Order: sequence, then C-alpha cells, then structure tokens
Amino acid sequence: MSTRLYPLFQRGNPQRRVFLTNFNVFCVRPSTPQPDNVVTFHCSMKMTKYDIHNYLTKIYKLPVADIKLDVVMGEFTRAAPTGYIIKAEDVKVAYVTLGENQTFEFPNIFPSEKVNKDMKQTEDVQRVKDDYKSKTVREDDRPSIPSWFGL
Repeated sequence: MSTRLYPLFQRGNPQRRVFLTNFNVFCVRPSTPQPDNVVTFHCSMKMTKYDIHNYLTKIYKLPVADIKLDVVMGEFTRAAPTGYIIKAEDVKVAYVTLGENQTFEFPNIFPSEKVNKDMKQTEDVQRVKDDYKSKTVREDDRPSIPSWFGL
C-alpha cells in the first residue's frame, strides 16, 4: 500500500508495483526473554498478519513460519504545566517466529569500550561546567556589570 494514486484498472494493464510502502516495521529488543527463533517487531496499527508476512518475506527475505500480533496500550501521563492527562499512541507488536532453523540475536549496539569513551567525555564536560560555574558564582549579585569592572 502506498499513497500513490494509480490509474483506473483496465484489462490488459501491467501489474501494479509498490516500491515504497506507508508502513514502518521496527525490530525491537523483547521486553521478556524469547526463544532464539522469535523476533519482536513494532509495526503500524493498520498492518495485518498478511501484510507483515509479505513485508518481511518480500523486502527482507526472512523465512517467516508464524506471526502473533499484540496491541499494547500507550501509557497515560500528565502534561507538566497544565496537568492534562495525555495518552501515548498504541503500538502493535508482532512476534515473528523464523522458520528453517533460523536464529536471531539482537546486536550489541553499545560496546563497552564505546560506553567508557562516552562516559569520559561526559565527565570532561561536567568538569568544564563546574569550572565555569565556580568562576561566575561571584558575579551573581551583579548581573548587569561587566566582569572587568570588579575589584
């Protein structure tokens, strides 16, 4: 399915082709432990089992054995300034069982050496912020006077 408008069907016309779909399918880390051959996807609320099966087999060439769908209700939160209750959008979760002895392991996106490097950068930024704050704390009572005017 796409937003492109096709001409009216007439006998003998070529088959319609859809190159870019309106659907989004995201592979997510499962909230509970799953078997190795089960992959969790968040997909559009408009998608059916048949749509998901075609999407995964035709576009990504995954051998799909079974699909179970679940709709997860969005969380209710309060807006900060007004206190209105806001509901997040619902999410359709597809649990796809892979076929033909296929397994899936969720990739390690954040390796430990990269996390350590990021933590070091965060500490450096925090140290620079603290230095700046300690230099400007004596000027808090005189906001409109330039720093070179002090004693």
